[in-house]
Amino acid sequence: MIKTNKDKLPIVSLVGMTEHPKMRQPGYYVGYDGQGRILAGTGGITYNYTIGDVCVGIAGDHIEPGCSTYNPDDRSNAAYNILSCIGNTAIVLNGEAKGAKGYVIGTHGGVEHVMIVFGKETLEKLTLDDRFLVKSVGQGLELTDHPDIKVFNIDPSLLEKLEIEENGKELKIKVAKIIPAHLMGSGLGSSTLKSGDYDIMMHDLSEVERLALSDLRFGDLVAIEDHYAFNGPDYLKGACSIGVIVHSDSFSSGHGPGVCAFMSAKENLHPEIVPDANLKKYLHFEK
Repeated sequence: MIKTNKDKLPIVSLVGMTEHPKMRQPGYYVGYDGQGRILAGTGGITYNYTIGDVCVGIAGDHIEPGCSTYNPDDRSNAAYNILSCIGNTAIVLNGEAKGAKGYVIGTHGGVEHVMIVFGKETLEKLTLDDRFLVKSVGQGLELTDHPDIKVFNIDPSLLEKLEIEENGKELKIKVAKIIPAHLMGSGLGSSTLKSGDYDIMMHDLSEVERLALSDLRFGDLVAIEDHYAFNGPDYLKGACSIGVIVHSDSFSSGHGPGVCAFMSAKENLHPEIVPDANLKKYLHFEK
């Protein structure tokens, strides 16, 4: 098992609530092709899409699986987004589903949401008035024997389940897809990826076909080639970043499935394609 400093990490409480979907009148998304579309987007409770489901080809835009949550106080929401880590447990605090457990799967920049997935039975009991306690742990995590490979945004208990192989200074990690740097769009230029995400552009259909991206799923682990993303994401030949797909495809220019990064290195980090590399497997999540 990879050695980390997990015993030094504080576990702290965060509280969020369900975010209602929002639109500007008259509700159109203007796509990369110039067409206007009125579609469901971010926010709310998504009942029929969760981790393990295909996130491409949905009749929606930036769909967030499970429950989209936030804290209505701006500074509290900043902490909620930055400190919520992939794999953190979340407990329903009130309502008919009180006491039910779910998992944080990542954060979505721009709308500043934390996405939490629950089983179907729990989802049916949730409302837009519900509140959630996230047990936050993960920021500040370090790989003791691999200081040049940076980890962030991930619960250490989940990291231990990812079947990462060590070979001297090198690590090999299983991913569902490998994404070339030139397909990364919205989110480039941000100062940090310790909250939020950045998007895979999917509007070049020949590239989508060449890379077999049409079956990309919510919760898939993906590798981004030639990107170093410990701070803001940036191109660096030979670097590699690893993340999780947290929202669906988009018709908007420069947008697409969102990647919440959790590992990055300038060298010595190598992805291996394994079709079932998805959070559904590692969290033992059932719909």
